Amino acid sequence: MDAAGLYIHVPFCTAICPYCDYAVLIAGEERRAGYVAALLEEMELAGSDRWRFDTVYLGGGTPSALATTRLAQVVGAVRARMALTDDVRLHLEVNPEDVTVEAARAWRELGVGFVSLGVQSLDDGALRFLGRAHGARRARQAFQVLREVGFDTVSIDLMYGFEGQDAAGWQDQLEAAAALAPDHLSCYQLTFHQGTVFGRRLARGVLAELDPEIQAELFRLTHRRLADLGYEAYEVSSFAAREAHRSRHNLKYWTHAPYLGLGPSAHSFDGSSRWWNLAKLRLWQTALERGQRPLAGEEALSPSELALESVMLGLRITEGIDLARLRARCGVDLVASNRALVERLCDSGLVVVEGDRLRPTLEGLAVADSLAREFELSE
Repeated sequence: MDAAGLYIHVPFCTAICPYCDYAVLIAGEERRAGYVAALLEEMELAGSDRWRFDTVYLGGGTPSALATTRLAQVVGAVRARMALTDDVRLHLEVNPEDVTVEAARAWRELGVGFVSLGVQSLDDGALRFLGRAHGARRARQAFQVLREVGFDTVSIDLMYGFEGQDAAGWQDQLEAAAALAPDHLSCYQLTFHQGTVFGRRLARGVLAELDPEIQAELFRLTHRRLADLGYEAYEVSSFAAREAHRSRHNLKYWTHAPYLGLGPSAHSFDGSSRWWNLAKLRLWQTALERGQRPLAGEEALSPSELALESVMLGLRITEGIDLARLRARCGVDLVASNRALVERLCDSGLVVVEGDRLRPTLEGLAVADSLAREFELSE
C-alpha cells in the first residue's frame, strides 16, 4: 500500500456553529479524558501494521480546544504506535480564540507543520452571523502569533455565499486575507445542511440561499482574484502560495489515496474498501471499552464504483484525472468510452485533454459534480 494519511477526529467545540453538521459536542474535561483514552485503544485495534503514514491530520470539531497536554498524549501515541515516514507532516486545525503564544509553541514542539486557522471571515458582522466565538481583530492577532512561532505552513479558512453578499464585499474579504500573507487559503461556500440551525431556518423561510448565479460569480471571483494575488488553485476550494504549501493530507482524499480515520464518525479507505465509525461519542467509546472496533458501516467498492469516485474527485482538482491510472486500477478507458462527450466538453471549454490527463477548466471546476454524472463508466 502507498503511504497513507491518518485522520484523527476530535469531536469537541466550545460552541457549535449554526452551519456545522459534523459530529461535535460541548463537553467537560472528564469526557475529553475518556475520549483520549478510547482513541489510544482504537489505535491498538486499527491494524496499524497494514499502514504507513506520511500525513497525520487532527481535525474536528476543534482539536485546539483540547489541552496541549492531551494533544501531546495523542501525538505521542501516534509516534509510538503507528508506522510513520521520516518526512511525515502533521496538520492541526485551530480556532482563533484558542491561539496563545504558549499554546502555539506547544503545538510546534509536537511537530505540527501545517496549521489551519478557522477565521471564516474578517468582517465582524459576518462572524456574528456565523456564530463564531472570535472577532476579526482576534483572528488577525491569532494569525500573527502562528506566523511568529514559525509553522511551515499557516493556512486561513474563509467562508462565502451568505444571503446578501455581493462580489465587491467578497473581494474585500479575499484581499484582506491575502494582505496577511498566509501560505495557503481554503475558501468554502456556505452550505445549508439538514439538522443544523441554518438548515432549520432555511426550511422555515427565515434564511435563503444565495442565488445560484451569484454563487457561481463568487466562485469564479475567488479563483481569479486569488490567482492575481499569487495563490494557485489546486482544488475547488484550496489555494497555495507555492506547491510546497499544498495540503498533502487532503490531496489523498482527492486523488483516491488510502487513509485511516480514527475517532467518532471518522472514515477510512484502503484503495478498494471503505468503512466508517459510529458518530456519537458515547457509542464509539463504549465499543472500544468492550474491545470492539467502533464501526457503523463498511462497503467493498466495485471497479465501476471506484471509477466513478475517481472521476468525481479528479474533476475537483486542477491536475484532473490521471487516465492511465484509471485504466490500470478500474479497467476504464474514460476517453475512448466517452469520446463524443469529451469532445463536447472540450468544445464547451469545460475540460481539456493533455496527454494522459483530463483536466477541468475553471468553468469545469464550477460544475464538477454535474460533469462527473455525464460519464459512462462501465468496464
